[in-house]
Amino acid sequence: MKYVVIKSHRSEYPQPICFAKGALLTVGQRFEGHDGWQDWYLCSCQAQTPGWVPAQIIEALGVGQGRAREPYNAHELDVDPGQLIETLRALNGWYWCRRLSNGELGWLPGEVLHLQG
Repeated sequence: MKYVVIKSHRSEYPQPICFAKGALLTVGQRFEGHDGWQDWYLCSCQAQTPGWVPAQIIEALGVGQGRAREPYNAHELDVDPGQLIETLRALNGWYWCRRLSNGELGWLPGEVLHLQG
């Protein structure tokens, strides 16, 4: 689906976590604070800065341990109002998107997007 950006968004994570399917993860705290953003967990894996990962991607292996069900990249798009975005996947209040002007992929919170009509 195509959306227009209605509010600027800037990533706070210059080195987003990314990993391949099957990667072993240390699963930390669950995100608390923003309504609609449930089921994100602060995870780390070998040689990576910790980052937020949606629960749907984590296969639980035990307390504080997990394995990646699929490849994942936590890259967020930096956007400004008026930019056009195509959403590819929705998880826990965020969308995996493609910027239409250059094809860049990344996550955006749903609150900065408006369905293009």
